[in-house]
Amino acid sequence: MPTIELDADSSAIWHIILDAGKATEAQLADVYSEHERTGKSFQTVLYNYDIISEDGLLKLIAAHLSTEVVNIKELNIPKPLIEKCSGAIARMYGIIPIKEDDGLLYVAAKDPLNYRMVDELHYVLGQDCRIQVARTADIDDAIEHFYPQKADSVKDVLEELQQSGIGESDTAITDEKEIAALASNAPIVRFVDVILYQAIKDQASDIHFEPFAKDFRIRYRIDGALYEMAPPPKHLAMPVISRIKVLSNLNIAERRVPQDGRIELRIGGKPIDMRVSTLPTQYGESVVLRVLDRSVVNLSLDSLGIDERTLKQIREVIHRPNGIMVVTGPTGSGKTTTLYSCLREINTIDDKLLTAEDPVEYDLEGIMQVPIKESVGMTFARALRAFLRQDPDRIMVGEIRDLETAAMSIQASLTGHLVLSTLHTNDAAGAITRLIDMGVEPFLISSTLVAVLGQRLIRRSCMQCRTAYRPEDKELGLLNLTRDDIANRPFYYGKGCPNCNNVGYRGRVAIYEMLIVSPAVAEQINKRMPTSVIRNKALEEGMATMRQCGIRAILDGISTVEEVLKYT
Repeated sequence: MPTIELDADSSAIWHIILDAGKATEAQLADVYSEHERTGKSFQTVLYNYDIISEDGLLKLIAAHLSTEVVNIKELNIPKPLIEKCSGAIARMYGIIPIKEDDGLLYVAAKDPLNYRMVDELHYVLGQDCRIQVARTADIDDAIEHFYPQKADSVKDVLEELQQSGIGESDTAITDEKEIAALASNAPIVRFVDVILYQAIKDQASDIHFEPFAKDFRIRYRIDGALYEMAPPPKHLAMPVISRIKVLSNLNIAERRVPQDGRIELRIGGKPIDMRVSTLPTQYGESVVLRVLDRSVVNLSLDSLGIDERTLKQIREVIHRPNGIMVVTGPTGSGKTTTLYSCLREINTIDDKLLTAEDPVEYDLEGIMQVPIKESVGMTFARALRAFLRQDPDRIMVGEIRDLETAAMSIQASLTGHLVLSTLHTNDAAGAITRLIDMGVEPFLISSTLVAVLGQRLIRRSCMQCRTAYRPEDKELGLLNLTRDDIANRPFYYGKGCPNCNNVGYRGRVAIYEMLIVSPAVAEQINKRMPTSVIRNKALEEGMATMRQCGIRAILDGISTVEEVLKYT
């Protein structure tokens, strides 16, 4: 068995290939390393390295599962069989029904090694299923052919729910078994699956389930903005929220205190993590799911869109043997992604890396990650104190929240460790005065703090409906620009199209400012100068502000004036 930590998918395929004698452990370790580096699937890298063909791997997987490989293109699948599965379920699980025999439904699956799928499909489809193996591309083509995308899939499931009458009883259900039975009802399971699938499809970062006096609202946060979907009936609030609590292994009978959990799903063959937070409110529990789609996040510094000068400065800092680097910005500004990308770059076999996180968002191979649990006394400061006895080279602290954590971070830096952390401030210079406000002595900050990276996420203009226009003098004035500054270059905005749900934006991009603690800046810190003075000194020394970074994004057609003015 390799010393590296494999994800579930890769681990199963690793053993199948190894047992078949198709590759050595050293070869598979190279494949896994390339899979981690590029983000390509483990199977794709296997094919690229000529270790095995796709057909060869499918045969091995089929033999491992005691099933068979089917060629979907040669099958004539009747319509009644296709109707046994909705388009949303087919997409979510990456399956296509191919035959029925003696009450068993046979489905070809993109992810045949997902052992939980059979049990889930039994609930969702209402009959026992057997998995068969087929080419991924053929399954995708079949799904597109038999289940063309329909915007009303949520509406269809809602209609089915209303017809079923689930949850309409006036009597409040308190028995745990009854709640569990309600949450496992096929229409409720299907409804929640459709909601989650739609969120992943739209690349939502959060899903909000909010019960009110007369409404039950479900909202998605996409590219930083909240969008409401068609509201389901109020009486569905409890069964839907109970279903989410079942998925995240929370206590479904406890509705008086907040709970935190985690859902691990495979949607369309992709691993999706969701952090779940429940909050008791006047009208029932409010639930928020934070979506962590590993396939979307590319933890590489080069993929973050940082300009060359700032990227060079970051690399110089993170390769230092000691010191503190702080990434600052509001909640949801991508601080953790930036820090993970830094850690991944410096994660080598000859360095030991430790992280303290609340919670651990993504698993990083080769890095010891410690979840913070304040309820049992496991705080950032306590984790840091323990870290210093673990012989680390580099440490990441999820957030400097108090004087004790700040003091331990400084101690770690002074004893020869590089410390990476985050703070919640409006700009880079504000991080310094925040540390002083916490009670840290200025001379300790100036002698250990190496750099502060401020960042924000702004929405990216949709590339398919992006339209050029000539900015008015008023717009230029708001940005402190003149006609000469832009040299007649056009600005852009998104008109709105199906690709961006008629919003005009698709995706987000970060804007940055990097404050290097030079001797001159250190002198200002020691004199306890206010944020504005420290900022002006950094500007004198060539710091490019987030506003300037945003203006570059406008001139390059990446974002709009509204977005840059909103966040800088």
